[in-house]
Amino acid sequence: MTSSAARFGFRVVGGVSEERRTVDAAVAFAAHCAADPKAKPDRECYLSAFRFGDDFRAYLDRHHTPKGYAGAGWSPYLWFDIDREDPAVALADARRLVGFLLFRYTGFADDDDLLYFFSGRKGFHVGVPLTHTPPPSPAFHRVCRHLALLNSTEVGVVVDSSVYTLVQPFRAPNSRHPKTGLHKRRLAHAELMKLSIERIRELAAEPFGFEVPTVTAVPPELAEDWQQAEAAVTEQQMARRERHAAPSGRLNRTTLEFIRDGAEVGDRHPRLFRAAANLREFAAPPELIHALLTEAGLDCGLSPSDVRRQIDCGIVHADQQADGRGGAV
Repeated sequence: MTSSAARFGFRVVGGVSEERRTVDAAVAFAAHCAADPKAKPDRECYLSAFRFGDDFRAYLDRHHTPKGYAGAGWSPYLWFDIDREDPAVALADARRLVGFLLFRYTGFADDDDLLYFFSGRKGFHVGVPLTHTPPPSPAFHRVCRHLALLNSTEVGVVVDSSVYTLVQPFRAPNSRHPKTGLHKRRLAHAELMKLSIERIRELAAEPFGFEVPTVTAVPPELAEDWQQAEAAVTEQQMARRERHAAPSGRLNRTTLEFIRDGAEVGDRHPRLFRAAANLREFAAPPELIHALLTEAGLDCGLSPSDVRRQIDCGIVHADQQADGRGGAV
């Protein structure tokens, strides 16, 4: 499938629990960017973070939910979501990340080739156009996550890894946040880098229509980084398949299920903790436990720090159990 065939996504009007409706992804994104009244910029709205082919439209029509879809995905942007309790801290982190991205990918002709948004509450979204046009694939979202975490970790900025879940909803441009009443407001590069958080919040009191920029520059470093991330993801998937094919021994069924399928929101932390503790019961070294569980933890939307913490806690718990100092898992 080519990128032009990845035409479809879903749109949510209202809270994230509302119905997912199939849309022409490019048309819906452009309408939200333009603050078209038909896009309802006065409402809370979301678009799918990734785009899909005809099989996704058929899947959503049949199941009335995108949950469980595992086909090819695609996106014209690599998105970063920086979310902090203090929006001023989020602004400082967004500036640091953007400075690094523009330094890393100097081939972009203009600083405003990237998209910058205030989220409407306490965060910022940054979109790097994938102008080297990587094709859709079932692993596309994983490559995005790998590349995003590689860049953000390099500069010491924590980003929300749940954005890279294949059927994740992502707040639509110009949509209104239900708690603050502020809009997801596009910022020019100069505004992002110079304005105070108070002034940015003032700008976000109203939607701001704009045309989606046409970017033709192809930074060679971006294409190279994508290829390396793609190779790393392929290697991880091959290792994961080998683990699944290996004899299960005495591992708990739930541990194997977590490695294979991950977990739903609400179960992710305890399932990862228990899987780590179960592996440690058989004297698996911490390095091996992290290698076995990290990808599954990231796949179900946990941040890298949460994954590390839950695995480490599970290991400590199992060690305490072995010493007679712990409670039940």
